[in-house]
Amino acid sequence: MDMTQQPARSGQLPVPAGKSGCPINLTVELLGDRWSLVVLRDVMFGGYRHFRELLTNSVEGIASNILAARLSKLVDAGLLSRHDDPSHRQKIEYRLTEASIELVPLMTRLGAWGSRWLPTSPELSIRAQLLAAGGPELEERFMAELRTMHLEGGPQPADGVLAELTLAYERAASTG
Repeated sequence: MDMTQQPARSGQLPVPAGKSGCPINLTVELLGDRWSLVVLRDVMFGGYRHFRELLTNSVEGIASNILAARLSKLVDAGLLSRHDDPSHRQKIEYRLTEASIELVPLMTRLGAWGSRWLPTSPELSIRAQLLAAGGPELEERFMAELRTMHLEGGPQPADGVLAELTLAYERAASTG
């Protein structure tokens, strides 16, 4: 057994051993760098699935080498999966895994906390605020939609949660 890996119990991510077995510490070690949650956010809420989309639509201006490294790290950790894109032989599509889809409540709470305590912009706060206001029921609907899109490869529903969140973002951006 590779001693740099955590023992793999059923359903656990293949990540390096942490400084301790504390679940908060291990989560921070996996997701606590500057870019990992931002990349997951952009796949989850932005609907971006390709390297070029993630690079050109990055509000924070991620560098291409950093994006490539984070995508590789997230794939290796089991938070994203790579798929050949049927529309182009040389394109790779990145999809959320079940483990990353289950981060929706955490992302909702982080966004709601940031909206309350930090000087955020209305257009970049609206999705987290709407998800927080919708409670667990809306989170579950969103996660079910993400499962269909990312785990099954289905299309984004025109009237789904992501479409509602995107419309709210576009409205806030146009008035801000």
